[in-house]
Amino acid sequence: MIQSLRGMNDILNQDYERYEYFLSTASTIAKRYGFHYIETPLLEETALFKRSVGESSDIVGKEMYQFTDKGENDVCLRPEGTAGVVRAFVQHKLDKKGGIHRFYYHGAMFRYERPQKGRLRQFHQFGVESFGVDSVYEDALMIMMVADILKTLGIGYRLKLNSLGDHHCMPAYREKLVSFIESCGDALCDDCIRRKSTNPIRVLDCKSESCQNLYVNAPKLIYNLCDGCQSDFDTLKSILDAHNIGYEIDTNLVRGLDYYSKTAFEFVSDAIGSQSAIAGGGRYDRLIEFLDGKPTPAVGFALGIERLMELIVMPEPIREGYYLGAMDSESLGDILKIAESLRKEQKAVVEYEAKTLKAHLKGADRINARYCAVIGENERLNGTVWVKDLAKKEESTFPLTHFTTKEDK
Repeated sequence: MIQSLRGMNDILNQDYERYEYFLSTASTIAKRYGFHYIETPLLEETALFKRSVGESSDIVGKEMYQFTDKGENDVCLRPEGTAGVVRAFVQHKLDKKGGIHRFYYHGAMFRYERPQKGRLRQFHQFGVESFGVDSVYEDALMIMMVADILKTLGIGYRLKLNSLGDHHCMPAYREKLVSFIESCGDALCDDCIRRKSTNPIRVLDCKSESCQNLYVNAPKLIYNLCDGCQSDFDTLKSILDAHNIGYEIDTNLVRGLDYYSKTAFEFVSDAIGSQSAIAGGGRYDRLIEFLDGKPTPAVGFALGIERLMELIVMPEPIREGYYLGAMDSESLGDILKIAESLRKEQKAVVEYEAKTLKAHLKGADRINARYCAVIGENERLNGTVWVKDLAKKEESTFPLTHFTTKEDK
């Protein structure tokens, strides 16, 4: 028997209801904030992610599904969503048009890593990207949007904040950090030694406990910010305070991608074990320029849908639509005609097999229908339909013409 690949799961049974509810909730909230949908390809040039995500990241270094296609192109399945949206932004010359552009997206991402709970090789993200707003108020808007989504879904969280500085304060801090890394000698892991020359700040995100013990004494960027970055960070905190959004400062929060600067944030949940991050993002003002676009301020976030699935508090199910069934085969034609008319405005599910009334009522319960409409021999001869309102527990009989459209009458 052929089975799905390891770390690539099906979404079915009860999971699809949670998945659809999440997408509906997140998309609705994003639209309320003024964002609109964008779709980008699953397959992109590998160079896109090497130039944006950064070769110092684990994603590019270890986890990409990369291959050469039949046209001898070096391609890979997208490991994250931001780079593709930026590529589209530049390719369609939106950077040249100026103004503000706000997008949201959702879909599958791919990373070749060890599958575990909440971390799969094919996983799904919901993301938001904003271009053209050089204000920390847009950073705050991103955080407030995530908070709104999680609150609506009934998910508790802790918010971690940090500032990664910019091109004014990062160079001096980088020198301090490199000096500290070099002072640790051979005590560091191979990944940290590699990152020292590619993107030193990423060492702070090392998962090795021994390395983390050393980094307790490392210089912290948040204490080496320039006046502009410090002012933005103070403003961000004051905005969150004004909106009663709690946070904690995490000086080791650097995110997993190379393109971040200034604001970095992460939402974590204590309900999903060690892999506690459920959403994260920040500002990446130089990424558009790195991908040959016009320098454009940008900020965004992404939520990992699989990590949220178990945490979502589903609303009470509401009975809706019709279940339609025939008690004899001769009545099926009328049932199909009713269903065709009803589907112009609501859900109508037909049971093709002739069954007893009791069996049809059970079928209506299984799909959580509001109404069970049945035609048997008596109804067929009288031109009527028996209907039970399963919410109010009321039974009625209607003429068949009650369910037909004006065109059918």
